[in-house]
Amino acid sequence: MWKSWLYGLLAMLATTLATGLIPAAQAAPPAFAAVSPDAPLEFPRDFGAHPDYRTEWWYATGWLDMPDGKPLGFQVTFFRAATEHDRANPSKFAPDQLIIAHAALSDPADGRLLHDQKASRAGFGLAHAKTGDTDVKLERWHFRRGADGAYRTRVEGAEFTLDLVLTPTQPLMLQGERGFSRKGPHPGQASHYYSEPHLKVSGSVTRRGKPAAVAGSAWLDHEWSSTILDKDAQGWDWTGVNLDDGSALMAFRIRSRDGKTLWSHAALRDAAGRVTQYPQEQIVFAPSRVWRSPRTNASYPVQMEIRTGDIRWMLTPLQDDQELDSRTSTGSVYWEGAVAVSRNGQAAGRGYLELTGYLKALKL
Repeated sequence: MWKSWLYGLLAMLATTLATGLIPAAQAAPPAFAAVSPDAPLEFPRDFGAHPDYRTEWWYATGWLDMPDGKPLGFQVTFFRAATEHDRANPSKFAPDQLIIAHAALSDPADGRLLHDQKASRAGFGLAHAKTGDTDVKLERWHFRRGADGAYRTRVEGAEFTLDLVLTPTQPLMLQGERGFSRKGPHPGQASHYYSEPHLKVSGSVTRRGKPAAVAGSAWLDHEWSSTILDKDAQGWDWTGVNLDDGSALMAFRIRSRDGKTLWSHAALRDAAGRVTQYPQEQIVFAPSRVWRSPRTNASYPVQMEIRTGDIRWMLTPLQDDQELDSRTSTGSVYWEGAVAVSRNGQAAGRGYLELTGYLKALKL
């Protein structure tokens, strides 16, 4: 789904351009490519970057098991963001594309979300998002897809290092209509969107200088678009869940400023590959328990029931405090964390839940 802290960084860039710290473009801003239902996804091409679109991200979330069986949640995200800088500017310093990366670790032993982030203009061998296949780099952080289809990522944060391999075990899950995913009441409010559920994870997590072998499962989203949310959008709730029987669930809703659902979508793929797309009238997000942040005073529905047709999914957090508070950098504040999932009252799987717009309305 859309990532709120990305827009905080883009807002910082806009301020920098406006104050003259980076020369503003003199020509008309570039025309970004439009998302279209008539543009079917093609692979391996669409594993790679799409620089003609305004925004794009590779978003991996999952659960890891430590050697002692203790669970951890993790998230690694790489963004590519095209600016409105004049593409005719021949300078290598022109900030045509930004590369942004974010990583987080949920460890109940700490009781808080550990996170780190980086941002840079593309170029100079320091940062890139390549076309043709997944290959995103930001200094010493990277996320790449190999010839075997497996993703390899390494991020070195101030409090943790992730060195992971994510290996596909299932086919791609094209979201929406063959990868055309509506995000609002107007057809232009959409993204190209596919997921890779049930990635098998191996590698290591390093804390306090001590690496530990881990294994687990992950979910990868890759989206690209040139549009923003509806002007009445307050925020969104999103979840991606790897179910124990091999099924995969994706569900989201866009909330309006009055708290009502502006747009929603859900898809359930069973272990045999059959996909059920749920119409909006069969999707209900119902908060079950709220946690209030001691830092920001924002209240988040960290335990959430989602109903898709006659199925009741209950999402329970690995830990309550999974709030990302970046008011001192990008300015964004949201909750994003690992959740255990039950289906009609029975334990069913593990996934991630993202909650945005609960402190204040998004300003895109």
